[in-house]
Amino acid sequence: MNAAARKIQSTYLILTLGNTLAASFIWGINTLFLLDAGLNNFEAFAANAFFTAGMVLFEVPTGVVADSWGRRVSFLLGTVTLAGSTYLYYLLWQLSAPFWWWAAVSALLGLGFTFFSGAVEAWLVDALHFSGYEGGLEAVLGRGQIVSGIAMLAGSVAGGVIAQATNLGVPFLLRVAVLVAMFVVAFVLMHDVGFTPERSAHPLQATRAVLKASVDGGLGNPPVRFMMLAAPFTEGVGFYVFYALQPYLLQLFGDPRAYAVAGLAAAIVAAAEIVGGWLAPVVRKQVRRRTTILIASTVTSSVVLMVLLATHSFWLALVLLVVWAVVASAGTPVRQAYLNDMIASKQRATVLSFASLMGSSGGVVVQPLLGRSADIYGYPASLAIGGVVQLLAAPFIMLSRRRRSPADAATGAAAAP
Repeated sequence: MNAAARKIQSTYLILTLGNTLAASFIWGINTLFLLDAGLNNFEAFAANAFFTAGMVLFEVPTGVVADSWGRRVSFLLGTVTLAGSTYLYYLLWQLSAPFWWWAAVSALLGLGFTFFSGAVEAWLVDALHFSGYEGGLEAVLGRGQIVSGIAMLAGSVAGGVIAQATNLGVPFLLRVAVLVAMFVVAFVLMHDVGFTPERSAHPLQATRAVLKASVDGGLGNPPVRFMMLAAPFTEGVGFYVFYALQPYLLQLFGDPRAYAVAGLAAAIVAAAEIVGGWLAPVVRKQVRRRTTILIASTVTSSVVLMVLLATHSFWLALVLLVVWAVVASAGTPVRQAYLNDMIASKQRATVLSFASLMGSSGGVVVQPLLGRSADIYGYPASLAIGGVVQLLAAPFIMLSRRRRSPADAATGAAAAP
């Protein structure tokens, strides 16, 4: 890695660290926060579903912003939007607002995150190509996941401890403060490199043109299309499991107000991200095809979720959840590298946003359904059902594999198509 590429990587890691730290302050206590505000399980997960619905609704428009106005502009808009909507969440909690207010603000939170999704990753990949980096994308993306895991571990544990020492609203205020600081950091450090935004005097025409090219490069590209079709099952279940872990572990632990234990749920995922980020490039060197890793990751993590149905021990459940999280996390950088090596630079942010949209659409449907199953059958059964749903992604990954894209066996940073 040359000096220019190292500088790009450093900026990417700083942005990842700050953003994840801000977001993770509430990840360990979000479901408890919603339940404390007076929502039941169905309403709490329905509110989360509106968050993912917001991501579905705004993914492509914000991806077009990133490709038409610049990835830096998109990132800055994301920090402002997410800070404002997080503060509104805090106000709703104070007011014990009715469900539909939570639904509306959850959708705004989704808007905030869509400004980040696609834009940061596209900025990184294009800047690395421009700098002459010739290594594998898994290495850099894996480092990003390690940094993200460290930030998430610190933020989620701190959020749970702070909530227990103060109240459930304070972590939300901390998120707002860090996001404001990240706006300043990104304004100074983040500049579009290796990419020139295509601004037009006719923004609607530019939006339609970029969107059409992005759909062609996404759904119109068979190996990319099948990966997109797998995403609703894997990401929809992932959304649910992450938020269901909080009340599930508290239930097994036997103390409904042990918020630090709820923070432990997010900490498990965070630590798994660190291990998974380290494992991804190591495993990739040993396995010729990326889809082999993705299929193994999907099947293994699904089976672990099913086994939780027969688990009644808090500590055994922790071990199984660690296995689930590590296996799922190890596949994430591989999936990112696989997709990026099949996407053209010009529409990279929008296509990645479209791929994220497909995953979020699964969360819109899966979260409330599994939340309802938790109300009726309990959390262990809902997690096992989630494992069955996630298995439906494996055939689509197999179909992507059968297309034999050069990206499946690529070992270096592929030139932008």
